[in-house]
Amino acid sequence: MKVEFAASSGAALGDSSSSVRLFNFKPLRFFLPLFFVIASVTPVNAQDAKAKCPPAARIEDVAETIHGTVVHDPYRWLEEQDSAETRAWIEAENACTQAVLGKLPGQDAIAKRLGELIKVDTIRLPIERGGRYFYARRAANQDLFVLYMRRGAKGEEEVLVDPAKLSADHTTSVNFEGISDDGKLIGYGVRKGGEDEVSLHFLDTDTGKERKDVLPRARYISSPTFRKDKTGFYYSKQAEEGPRAYFHAMGTDPAQDTKVFGDGYTPDKILAVDLSEDQRYLLFTVFYGSACDRSEVYFQDLKIAGPVVPVVNTLAGCFQGTIANDTLYLQTNWKAPKWRMVAVPLRTPSQEHWKEIIPEGESRMEEFRLAGGKIVAQYSHNAASELKVFEVDGKAAGAVTLPQLGTVAGITGRWKSSEVFFSFQSFAIPATVYRYDLGARGLEVWAKPAVPVDPSGFEVKQVWYESKDKTRVPMFLFYKKGLQLDGANPVLMTAYGGFDVSETPLFRDDAVLWVEHGGVFALPSLRGGGEFGEDWHRAGMLEKKQNVFDDFYAAAEWLIANKYTRAEKLAITGRSNGGLLMGAALTQRPELFRAIVCGYPLLDMVRYQNFLVAKYWVPEYGSSEDAEQFPALLAYSPYHHVMPGTKYPGILFLTGDSDTRVAPLHARKMTAAVQAAQGGDRPILLLYDTKLGHSEGRPVSKMIEEDTQVLGFLMWQVGVQGF
Repeated sequence: MKVEFAASSGAALGDSSSSVRLFNFKPLRFFLPLFFVIASVTPVNAQDAKAKCPPAARIEDVAETIHGTVVHDPYRWLEEQDSAETRAWIEAENACTQAVLGKLPGQDAIAKRLGELIKVDTIRLPIERGGRYFYARRAANQDLFVLYMRRGAKGEEEVLVDPAKLSADHTTSVNFEGISDDGKLIGYGVRKGGEDEVSLHFLDTDTGKERKDVLPRARYISSPTFRKDKTGFYYSKQAEEGPRAYFHAMGTDPAQDTKVFGDGYTPDKILAVDLSEDQRYLLFTVFYGSACDRSEVYFQDLKIAGPVVPVVNTLAGCFQGTIANDTLYLQTNWKAPKWRMVAVPLRTPSQEHWKEIIPEGESRMEEFRLAGGKIVAQYSHNAASELKVFEVDGKAAGAVTLPQLGTVAGITGRWKSSEVFFSFQSFAIPATVYRYDLGARGLEVWAKPAVPVDPSGFEVKQVWYESKDKTRVPMFLFYKKGLQLDGANPVLMTAYGGFDVSETPLFRDDAVLWVEHGGVFALPSLRGGGEFGEDWHRAGMLEKKQNVFDDFYAAAEWLIANKYTRAEKLAITGRSNGGLLMGAALTQRPELFRAIVCGYPLLDMVRYQNFLVAKYWVPEYGSSEDAEQFPALLAYSPYHHVMPGTKYPGILFLTGDSDTRVAPLHARKMTAAVQAAQGGDRPILLLYDTKLGHSEGRPVSKMIEEDTQVLGFLMWQVGVQGF
């Protein structure tokens, strides 16, 4: 099982092992403008707002004194998502945005090419249970992924769950959320829009009949792990009082589920629960927020109905692992910034009995899988993936040769089986599923989408540049062969820089289309990410968050200095934590960029911790409630640095009502502020989806529609021709 926070869904089905990759303070430069100074705007009613493009947003300044500093919030009323005034403003903003984007040339051509890139048969990583293979597949003519099963690797496909009938507009999706050991019972999640929350349903794969058990919509952290006899399963979810782990007996009322662990943990903690493959042990892992700077690990021996035993609960490090036989294999950054692995004998789990089996190396250990009696470990080497195989004592047992610089995105396997599956992709290589036999060391393609892209026509290069403080930072460049360095190329740059997430080469339809039209796609690996281990991560978190932004600006300056582009041709895009990066870029360096797409962003860093699950992120960002952390947050908080009369680049904000992770209020408030402050002639637009949000499950039709508008906006702003 793999649980991801920040850049990815709240809980996703993986395999029997667990891993969690969780979602320069310059006081004089950025602390001076502590509040907005905005000219008075006459309040308008909803009818008047619809006549303006963009609509004028009412100013109702809320002034607060925080740790002795007065902070102004002129658009706090837009935090009320369901108020009549907010809904009228959203409607007016969308009408304005569609009026502008709908007139842009070339959108039919963009949509056509995106359709060619996206509307192909696509298969996700399979999971094997009891000789049956489970996977999600989306056919070329389908909007959503369908859940399938094969009886045997070469068996006929059987449809288990097709979400097409669940919603007329295809905004309801499904995903695997647990599979029994014999493959005869599955759990699946039903997700509406892009919410993190799902409801859990169960299906008998022999009869195709639904079980009556349905767990209501909630934020489930760990997918169900079934007992071998299928009489029940363990899971964890985020309750109002905090995360808790439960046991559900099949056929009973979920409201009566037995709580098995978690009392006392507050909502800022994350709790994962896993059942060992041999069914003997329950493993509990508690993360102190999504920065993973500290975690606790406990286990319970079910065979003897033993007590919950602590393995780690006092050490200042992140630990996550899985159990095979009577050994817990723990991956940790404790005393190892690039991570290492220790083996813990569960009969004597105290620290003096731990054994380091895979020491810290030059490359960062990203995650691992126990399969075929071996350890399959994924590493990041200079921001590109490596796959290495080890014996359980840590002895090297070979490596899996990957096609080129790229990304391994997920590994599945079983301790009792030599069969491993993994997904690999790069900028011009769509996600391809490989099967690797650990015994024969044989590698074969299991599923490859027929995307009409010829990788031989493109070049992928990694360059290094110096950031403001002289730190060397790598950046991937993707472009057509024969590129002329004349300073006239349109560049689309994206980055993330946070939560220990490694930004490595991925296949992106927007990048391919951009590059096909003579552009350059740039991906710098900023501090705050996990590309080079925990030191790299910590260099971009808390009071050092400004390093992330400076790394990004230095990448832009390098591209300009080396004649790849110029500021008038430079577009940037980022989502979630990357949306915060976009907010910093537009407020700190508006002259450096021509166009910005800021998606599902965090932007009010003074109040962010008050909404949805944002308390998870306090270890990463800090909190304004802490007098020592407040100055650094206010120093870069994009919402608090919008200055009237500034000539901002063209900006398109993206968000949606169903974003239950990053509150849409950030994009609403920021859009109103920048629109009021704009001193130039560039458009400031908000594309607000009233049904979709942060997580997966977006139908293909909506993907193409949004990507067409986003690319149309960016190409319009930087002057891409040829449509």
